[in-house]
Amino acid sequence: MSHGGDLPGAPSPALGLMNDPPRHGLLGILAFTLTGINRFVVALSMVAVILACLVLTSGVMMRYFFNTPTDWQDEISMFLLVGSIFSCGAAVQAQRGHIGIEAVAGLLSPRINRLRVWLCGGVSLLFCSFFCWKSWTLMHGAWAEGMTTSSTWAPPLWIPYGLMSVGMTLLSLQLLIQVLAGPPRLRDVP
Repeated sequence: MSHGGDLPGAPSPALGLMNDPPRHGLLGILAFTLTGINRFVVALSMVAVILACLVLTSGVMMRYFFNTPTDWQDEISMFLLVGSIFSCGAAVQAQRGHIGIEAVAGLLSPRINRLRVWLCGGVSLLFCSFFCWKSWTLMHGAWAEGMTTSSTWAPPLWIPYGLMSVGMTLLSLQLLIQVLAGPPRLRDVP
């Protein structure tokens, strides 16, 4: 099992593959733009996670010291965490930093592994595109119908659905770039 974070751009050290982003043409412009968006989103997500920690900590302290219930803190923390998790999916995919089980990869030749990585990207693109479409329809329904949570604070549900939709859109775009760039090239292994 490998998470691939130790070798930027490589799906796995054992595979000997590299997936450099395209640098020319329309695909290169899209990859460059998405890289900038990913950096911004990751920085924003770091702030959101810190805010979620502060909100949860303040809620615990208010209940403990002042015996004051805070029904809003759970929901706002959940909104912040949902936004962080979904928004960072594209940045993780760009680095191929997801966890991958390499039981099959170790049995296949490097050339077949190239094809396997590319095909897995295509299947992932199909799934994430469908998830993206359904997220946008869910967000639109929540917006159009004025849906809110069932708490007394009752924030609108289009907020977390919108964050989920944006995150899945970014992830789908990242996968599209990787699939259109073709199978990763073989890295020169000494």
